[in-house]
Amino acid sequence: MDDLDAMYQQIILDAAHERHGYGSLQIFDGESFQVNPTCGDQVNLQLKLSADGSAIESIGWEGEGCSISQASLSIMSEMLEGVSLKDFSERFDEFRTMMDSRGHEIPDEIAEHLEDAAAFVGVAKFPMRVKCALLGWMALRDAAAQAEAKVESTH
Repeated sequence: MDDLDAMYQQIILDAAHERHGYGSLQIFDGESFQVNPTCGDQVNLQLKLSADGSAIESIGWEGEGCSISQASLSIMSEMLEGVSLKDFSERFDEFRTMMDSRGHEIPDEIAEHLEDAAAFVGVAKFPMRVKCALLGWMALRDAAAQAEAKVESTH
């Protein structure tokens, strides 16, 4: 294992223990329950939008699973609170592209944009683990779509 792989592994392990965003939100605009049927990882994620509906104000989640799914949720929550829905959509696309890369290097600008989430590039080498890393991202995308629809229906 080279130094970069070791650093990425440590980022994932640390994030799995830190569990940023863990806990239910009392007030939320969107909610999504997702299960990875291949391994049993699951998450119930809640999302609160900013007052104008353009940004992610807060993310809360509860779930269980492997260190990859838990770390991905933790990093995603910390990274995306406060960002616009447009920026979230871009980061989602970048993360998904990285997960589909089969572990090949990603451009530096994407790695910088993904921050600690770039640590999952090594996970992309293992197709059965990709679903673990994507679980929270898929839940957030679904919850964001619900929240956006709710905001649009009130305007």
